[in-house]
Order: sequence, then C-alpha cells, then structure tokens
Amino acid sequence: QVTLRAGAELDARRVNQYTLVLRAACPGEDEVEERLFVQVTAGQVLRCDTPFASAEGDVVQVLADVAPQTPLYAVLPQLLGGLTFRLRNHNTPLTLTRRGLVLAPDNGFDPSKDTQMFRLEIEVMDHHGHNCSGTVRVEVLPSRRPRVTFPEPHRAVTVTEGIGPLEVVTQVHARGDNVRYAILAPVAPALFTLDEVTGEIRSTRQLEVTHAHLLIRAYNALHPDDHATASLNITVQGTDHQAPRCDPAIFVSQVPETESPGSTLVTLRCTDSTSTDGCLRYALEGPPLSLSHFCMEGPQLKVNATLDYDSEAMAALGFQFTATIVVTVGGQTLQSTRVPVLVTVTPVNEFTPVCPNGATFTVPETAAFGSIVGRVAGTDRDYPLDSLEYSLEGGSGPAQPFSIDRRTGEIRVVGPLDYEQQKSYRLVVRLTDTHNDLDLRKRQSRLCDVSVRLQAVPDQLPVCIPEVQELRITAGSPGSRQPVTRLVCHGSPDSAGLTYTIVGGNEDGRFRLEGNALVYLPSARAEPRPFVLLVEVWGGSGARRRGSTAALVVHVTPRSTPLPPSTTTQHTTLRKEPLVVTQTVAVWHPPAWFVAVLTISGALLLATLGCMARNLLCR
Repeated sequence: QVTLRAGAELDARRVNQYTLVLRAACPGEDEVEERLFVQVTAGQVLRCDTPFASAEGDVVQVLADVAPQTPLYAVLPQLLGGLTFRLRNHNTPLTLTRRGLVLAPDNGFDPSKDTQMFRLEIEVMDHHGHNCSGTVRVEVLPSRRPRVTFPEPHRAVTVTEGIGPLEVVTQVHARGDNVRYAILAPVAPALFTLDEVTGEIRSTRQLEVTHAHLLIRAYNALHPDDHATASLNITVQGTDHQAPRCDPAIFVSQVPETESPGSTLVTLRCTDSTSTDGCLRYALEGPPLSLSHFCMEGPQLKVNATLDYDSEAMAALGFQFTATIVVTVGGQTLQSTRVPVLVTVTPVNEFTPVCPNGATFTVPETAAFGSIVGRVAGTDRDYPLDSLEYSLEGGSGPAQPFSIDRRTGEIRVVGPLDYEQQKSYRLVVRLTDTHNDLDLRKRQSRLCDVSVRLQAVPDQLPVCIPEVQELRITAGSPGSRQPVTRLVCHGSPDSAGLTYTIVGGNEDGRFRLEGNALVYLPSARAEPRPFVLLVEVWGGSGARRRGSTAALVVHVTPRSTPLPPSTTTQHTTLRKEPLVVTQTVAVWHPPAWFVAVLTISGALLLATLGCMARNLLCR
C-alpha cells in the first residue's frame, strides 16, 4: 500500500496532471514498474493576494483628513463565502470588519501630527480550516487641505442706527474647506444672529446707539478640530439722516480720445451736515465698460484706460459712457448722494490716409467716354473707417483725359485715347480724410501714384457692301438733283465717323456725294454713257485714319420723251467677271542722245581717276 502526499501547493491552472513511475521489488522476486496518473481538478481554494501574504506585507497610503470609518483596504478583493477575518494585534485604532475591510478610526486621524504608521496582522480562515495570513501597513500622510483661518482675526465695524430686523450688518469670512461659523460669545446674543454657512451677521431688531463685542469661531464641518477664532466689534452710532451735498450735482463732459490714462476729469466737492469730510466714501457704479475706462481716487474721477474712438465697440456705445458716483458717509447707503456722469468721447484725426498697393489699371484705347478705368481704394484708420475724398492733381484735360469720382474713387475716361501717341499715363491722386475730427480744418491728405496703361486695339479698315456696284439710271431734267444710291459701309467701332470722297471717274462733275448718298446732276447735253466712279471711304482720325475704296459703275440713259424724270434705279451686282480699273502713272523716259552723252562722260571720269591713282602710286 502506497500513500501519496502533495509536497507543494497544487494549482490546476498551471499543472492539471502528473505522471508518476512506481517501482516495487520483494526479496527474491523481480522488480515491478508501474505508472500512476494523478489528475488535479480546479476547486475553491483559500488564497491570499501576493502583496498581502508577502513578508513585507501590503502598504496603503491615506491622508490624515480622511473621514472617520472610511474603508481603507480590502483583504480579499473577491470575497468568498464562509471566511473569518481575525486581527492578531490589537494595538491600533483601525477597525477590521467581518467582511475583511480595514476602516479608519471612529474619530479620524489626528491632523496635527506628521506621518503616522499603523501595522495590522490579519488571519483569514475558511470553514474547512484552511487559512492564510498577511500584513497590512497603513501610512497616514499629513493633510493637504488648507487650514481654517481668518484673514482678519480682529475687526471693527461702524453702522448707523435705524437698521431694521434681519438686515445684514456685516459679514465674516474665513479660508478653508467646508467652513461653518458659530458665535462663541456671548452665548445667547440678543442683538445679532449669524448665518453658519455664509457668515452674514444680521440684526435681530431695529438697532439703536450701542456697542457689541462678538467672538466668532470658523471650523471645518468634516473636521471640527480644524477651527479658528476671530473677534468682531460692532458700533452703532447715531445719524442725522442727511445725505452729503456735492458740487457739481451732475457731470457732463466731452473728452478727446487722446486723453491719457490717469487724467482727472472732475473733482467733486462734497460736504455733509457734520462737516466730517474725512468720513465721505466715493464709489463708481455703472456698466462694466464704464467701470473699466474710469475710476475714482477719492473725490476725483479719473481716466483708467485708453479711450479709443476708432473701434466698433466704441461706436456701439454711441461714443458715450454713463456712470454714477455714489458718495456716502461712513460707507452707509442710508446717507448717500448720487452724481450722474455722462462722458462723450470726441474724435481726433490721428492717422494719415494710406495709398493702395499696386494701383495700376489697363484700359483699351477705344474706351468710350465715361468708361470706368478702375477704383482707387485708399484706407484710413480713423473712425468712420475709410471716409476719404478723392481728387486728381492737375485736373482733367487733353494731357490727362481722366476724371475721378470724389466719393468712390472711380477713375473714368473723359477724353480720346490713342495708343500710338501715348501708351500710359501717370496720375497723381490726392486722398483727403473727412469727418475724423471736430475741427474740420484738421484734415490729413496723401498723394498716391496711379498708373493707367493703354491697351492697343487693332485697326479695322472700312468695309463697303458690296465693294463694286453697277447702276442704271435715266437722266432727269437739267438743273435737277437726282439721287442714285447710298453706300453701306462700316468701320471700327461704328460707321458714324466715316467720310466719303469721289477720287476718280467724275471728271465732268456730274456726280456728288452728300454723306454716303450719291447724287447725279443732269445736264442739257446728256449722252448715253457709263461712269466708273471710285469712292474712298475713310474712318478714324489723325494717325489712326484708315481708308478703303469702293467702285460704282453708273449707266446714264438720256431722257427721250417729255415724261417726268425717272428716278428708278436698277441695282445690279456684277457677276464674277472682274472690273479692270486702269490708273495712269507718269514716268520720265529720256531721249537716246542724253543716254549716250551720260555714258561717255562717266567713262572719261573713270579714266581720269585711274591716271591720278597711278601717278600717286609711282611716286
């Protein structure tokens, strides 16, 4: 028979099966070898955590101001049923519960001491008798919370008689956490009561002239041992119920925006019936912006910050600040005088206008009168922002065919432009600010250079449709005026400026041009014949003048019967056969003898020059 015992703690999660080799031999017999398989199954085993069960034990750090009976440590994070926890050492203020929780002392830790250390030896046992044990060390650190203190441990307050029941007389304040207040002396105060949360001291009845001394304690509600004490003397004095009289009773003023901080705007002259000017108190009330820009130093109202007129915030206020100066006797509101204050901030022209960057514009040379070239956008930091007037130095004229709008700064064309005569213009624009100062004479200006470049536009020759016409008319009575046709021509940009001239075929002057209308003037000796008229059409002006030629073939038939003259005109466009126009050019052809004389003279001249050159070389 073989008995097996575990030589170490079994853990099914690590090893769940062991294979044992057993050898047995009896005297006089052979040795027998067998294998034994041992399976380890998981079960509920009592096991303590490693830090707790180690030799050093587990360590817990807490602050000295922890609340009483606060759980500090759990022996087993996952509590098993049927366990018993026992504290081996009893020389500790800490408590161990039946569920294995270590609690803070019933009265908490002593916050006045330095670091404290408590050691607990704990034994854990289950209902099978299995046990484990360990050590817990609780380290108590000094409290980090602020101590309860009074900033003013001794105070004296003076109030006037007539304060009604439950009106606030004064308020005490102590620093610390969870502060509460209580009156220590007198034990049963008859005139005052104290709010334990806010520290407000209120009257219990209408106050008369008297003197009272209160001893007040402030303490931490969670740690009553943390406390402080202050003494308060309250004096109730009589009053004549007359408020101070101030001069001026109302203050209205205009202040420039450049007024420096610290400047005094007004000094109040206030007196009361008791002639105790030293007891007068001055305070400023009003909107936050007014309180940030102005302040009181005694009876003097002073500028506290820069008064910037050139801002949207100032514009939203209407450039005006309103406030009230409250003058009291001894700081009591029952004896107070209120002086209304109205301060208007006025503008000062501080900044010079600024020219735009890269003021260069391009305009086609064919721009019509009044065309917009561009806009000069100057800037000015004075409020209202960019309130400028624009003017053109030298004015408008042939040398400067432009104008500028006084309000908007738009540059427009007011004269003819010609790229071939001048390719660019340099304009000098004056920027002048407006409405930036109460004194209209204090205006600032700046000259800005503006460049206008002309863009060349290709010229277009006048074109007539059709370019060649063949017409047939019947001559009227002599001395009459007979319309023949109208030329339809167009140029660039339009045909309004075209001129028409007959340059050929009108030797006897029978035709005349009236604008683009061709007129025939009949004569007494009219013979049937064709007239080939050449008409030049010109457009533009000056160096940009361009022209083209149109041809008119007019067949005139004389009148045969005494009928009214026919004004019917037949318009016939020539077919594809070309019309040949012959132009005679005068050319000089010298006679033969002139040519012979010129040739002989040239030969003699060359021979003479050759002889002279030879003589010079021989020498």
